[in-house]
Amino acid sequence: MSSALSRPLRAALGGLTALGLLAAAGCGNPDAPDGAGAATGIVLADAYEDSTLNPVAGYSETGYSKIYDGLVRPAPYQAGVLPAIEPALAAQLPEPSADAREWTVNLRTGVTFHDGSTFDADDVVATYRAVLDPVSGSPLAGSFEMLQAVDKVDATTVRFTLKYPYAPFDRRLMLGIVPAESVATPGPADASPLNEKPIGTGAYKLESWRKGSEMVLTANPDHWGGEPAVKKLTVVIAADDNTRTQRTGAGEFDGAWLPPKLAATFADRDGFSVVAHPSADFRAVSLPTAHPVTGDPAIRLALNHAVDRQAMVDNILAGYGKPAYTPIPDSLGTFHNPQATFAFDQARAGQILDAAGWVPGSDGIRVKDGQRAAFTLMYFPSETLRRDLSLAFTSDAKKIGIEVNLEGVDRPQFRPRIPQDAGLLGGGDNPYDPDTQVYATLHSSYAQYDANNPFRNPGAYRNEAVDAALDAGRRSVDPAERTRAYQDMQAELIKAPSNVMLAYLDHTYVMKDGDWTGTRPVLEPHSHGVSWGPWWNLRDWKPGR
Repeated sequence: MSSALSRPLRAALGGLTALGLLAAAGCGNPDAPDGAGAATGIVLADAYEDSTLNPVAGYSETGYSKIYDGLVRPAPYQAGVLPAIEPALAAQLPEPSADAREWTVNLRTGVTFHDGSTFDADDVVATYRAVLDPVSGSPLAGSFEMLQAVDKVDATTVRFTLKYPYAPFDRRLMLGIVPAESVATPGPADASPLNEKPIGTGAYKLESWRKGSEMVLTANPDHWGGEPAVKKLTVVIAADDNTRTQRTGAGEFDGAWLPPKLAATFADRDGFSVVAHPSADFRAVSLPTAHPVTGDPAIRLALNHAVDRQAMVDNILAGYGKPAYTPIPDSLGTFHNPQATFAFDQARAGQILDAAGWVPGSDGIRVKDGQRAAFTLMYFPSETLRRDLSLAFTSDAKKIGIEVNLEGVDRPQFRPRIPQDAGLLGGGDNPYDPDTQVYATLHSSYAQYDANNPFRNPGAYRNEAVDAALDAGRRSVDPAERTRAYQDMQAELIKAPSNVMLAYLDHTYVMKDGDWTGTRPVLEPHSHGVSWGPWWNLRDWKPGR
C-alpha cells in the first residue's frame, strides 16, 4: 500500500480523506442522565493489556501511553517519507551536536504531574538514569546502550551525551517521564509502585485497574495540551478474537482491535466503520540456527522462495497488509530496498534443496545424512492471525518436502523454547528509524539468548556483512551513507536470510459511527491494540462531525 489508508479501508470510508478520516466512535456514557447531550466517555475492547504501567520497567517505549508523556512523540503519518516525531515534553525537537554525540533538549514549562508536582529537568535525568542503573533491571537498558550520561544543564534544559555518534537518538526519546521522587531510591523496576500506580504528565490519569478485566482512565484537567474532550476511557480486556468480534457486533463496545479478516466483516455493516493504520509490524517465522534443519542455509533460502506471501495477504489479511521480505518496510522511505525480495518459485526452492543434498524420502519429506527435513513451529493459540499464517506456511513448506509440525504454545512456555524451535513471531517494535527497527533483530551481538529479552535476534543469526552494514548505519551521521548501509544490509540478507518474513500488517480496528472528530493516521509499531488505532490521539478529539 502506498498511502496511510489501505485499499479495503478506502472502500469502507468512501469519500473521506486520509487526514480527515472519519467521525469516530459514538459512545455511551453510563454516568450521563437521559437528555444530557453528547456522550463524553468511550468503551473499547482489546486483546492485550500491559503487565506494568512503569516506563522504567518497559512500558510505552514508543510513546503510546495516555498516562505519560515523553520528550517527543509520534507525529501523524505521511506516506513515502521517514516517519516524523514532534515535541511533547520537549519545547522543540532535540538538537544534536555536529557529530550527533551530544543532544540538547529544552523542556516545556508549566507542566505538572498527576500528583500536582512540577515537571522539570530533574525528572528527565532521574528517569533515564533509572533505566541505565543495573539495579533497576530495566528491560530497556539495552535500547540505550549508546547513552553515556544524561545531565541537567538547568531547570529547563537536559543534555544527553552518547558513547558514539548516533543519528536517530531523538527517536529513542519517546519514553514516558516519571517524577524524580518515584525513582529516587534505587531498586528493581519490577517492584516499583509505579507498575500499578502510575504518575505521569499525560492527558489521562489512571482511575482504576482490574487486571485481566478492565482499566478506566479519566481526563487530566491540568494537561499542558488542554483537558481532553473525551472525559473517560474504559478499556475492557477480551482476549479471544472471536468473542471480541461478537461483543463488538452486539454493541457492547464503541471500538475494538480485531484481526484483519474479522474486522473486514464489519466493512458493510451499518453503524460501523473499519479503520486500518499502516504499520512496520511484521509477521515472520523464526529459524533457530541451533536446530539441525532450520539452521541449514539451504533450508532457510528455499523456504523463502516457497511461501506465497501475496496469497497470505489476500486471503488471511483480507488485503490489509503487504508481502514482507526484510525487516525494513517501504514506510521507512529511501531506507527500504525494493530490490531485496524473494520470487515465489517453489520449483527453484526444490532445486536449492536438491543442490544442498536434501533429497525426497519415500513419504515425500526430504532427508539429508539421515536427518528428516522436519521441525516444530510454535504459535500463540489465542491469536487467529498467527494460527492462520502458521497453517499457510506449513502448507507451502510441505509442497517442497519440508515437514512443519504446528504447536500452539502460550507465551510463558514459548519464550524458553525460542533458541531451539521455530516460532510465528512479530516485530517492528520501534519503526521510526531503520536502526531502531532492525538492529536488535539481526545484529550478532544479540545472538546470545537473553531470558529477559528473548525476542531479540530470536534465531541467533550471525552474518558479518549484515553486522558491518548495521554498524555503519548506526554510527554514521551522513544521510546518504546511512541509506547505502541499510540498502546493502537488505541485499546481504536476501542472500542468507535470517528467517522467513511473511507480511507487514495494516492494523485493523472497528468503530461505532458517532459524534467525534479528530482521528488521524499514524505509523504503528508491533505494539498495537486500542492504545493505538484511531484512539492514539484521543487527547485531540473534539465533539461534532
